[in-house]
Amino acid sequence: MKIPFLSMAVATGLLVATAGYAQVPASAPAGSTALCKDGTSYSGASKKGACAGHKGVKTWYGASGATAGAASAPAATPAAAPAVAPAAASSAKPAAAGGGPGQVWVNTSTKVYHCPTDKYYGKTKNGAYMTEADAKAKGFHADHGKACQ
Repeated sequence: MKIPFLSMAVATGLLVATAGYAQVPASAPAGSTALCKDGTSYSGASKKGACAGHKGVKTWYGASGATAGAASAPAATPAAAPAVAPAAASSAKPAAAGGGPGQVWVNTSTKVYHCPTDKYYGKTKNGAYMTEADAKAKGFHADHGKACQ
């Protein structure tokens, strides 16, 4: 009598544990944990502050209410979050989708470009990714006059 009840309890527990997950679409960037209402992706481990400045969370792919290092998190997660540079982790606004090696973020409103290590990289309201050489050629200048390394 206890074995069927126990197996039903385990099955129910697994169902409840996975209920907080949504299927990550193939078009989402690797490591995405949420889709914002404005169509951008978020890759943080916590819902707190997710999609701030992007009209809020539309779909959460991570564990419901997950926080980094949560003891109650299931052993397997649908997508592992990529390592985040400390400067980017301290900002509440997620970086815009895109970027990559050799790319800077240009703030089209201020004509300033930000390096990947800058806290504003990918996070200003108006901007785009491009190479540092392209940014300079188009008249953008480095944040505080410091070129990227």
